[in-house]
Amino acid sequence: MSNVALQALKARRSQYALGKSLPLPKAEVAQLIQEAIRQSPSPFNSQSSRAIILFDAESDKFWELVLAALRPIVPAQAFGATEGKIKSFAAGAGTVLFYEDQSVIKGLQEKFALYADNFPVWSEQVSGMAQLAVWTTLAAANIGASLQHYNPLVDDAAAAAWNVPANWKLRAMMPFGSHQAGFGDKSFISDSERFRVFG
Repeated sequence: MSNVALQALKARRSQYALGKSLPLPKAEVAQLIQEAIRQSPSPFNSQSSRAIILFDAESDKFWELVLAALRPIVPAQAFGATEGKIKSFAAGAGTVLFYEDQSVIKGLQEKFALYADNFPVWSEQVSGMAQLAVWTTLAAANIGASLQHYNPLVDDAAAAAWNVPANWKLRAMMPFGSHQAGFGDKSFISDSERFRVFG
């Protein structure tokens, strides 16, 4: 089966061996990220996704904050491995911080009270779609990335460092950069376990 969208999805892989070289200027990479989020769907076209895009020293600073937040809670004997993992993310050229604007969600809950309980769930789905859109867009530009979750551990430190609005809730972070290694084979569970098709 030949399908451009599927080919783009297949190219999206978790890249943990990142480097600081980018195939495009930083301004163009930022535009790709912004457009990918802009084109992501949201309920009632609410556009609740927000992002902070960090390059170079600013990205390094974020991962230093993560490491500082982990140091008091990771056992000393395990900290070396944890530090190595965080440094592998910092080795990239940048990081996208994905947020959801809680004021948008609250406004939707007030406006559409019948669906109030659903909007926080839908917000998570919105964020996930934005993350996939960015990841796939970066992969199509030959930029490696992975998706990480050190929230809420680093939320306050990041908010202070980049003057993040109080109504923005951190949902995920995506270090990105050049590919410094290839990928192994990806396995899948059988279709019979995963899918049912009728009609």
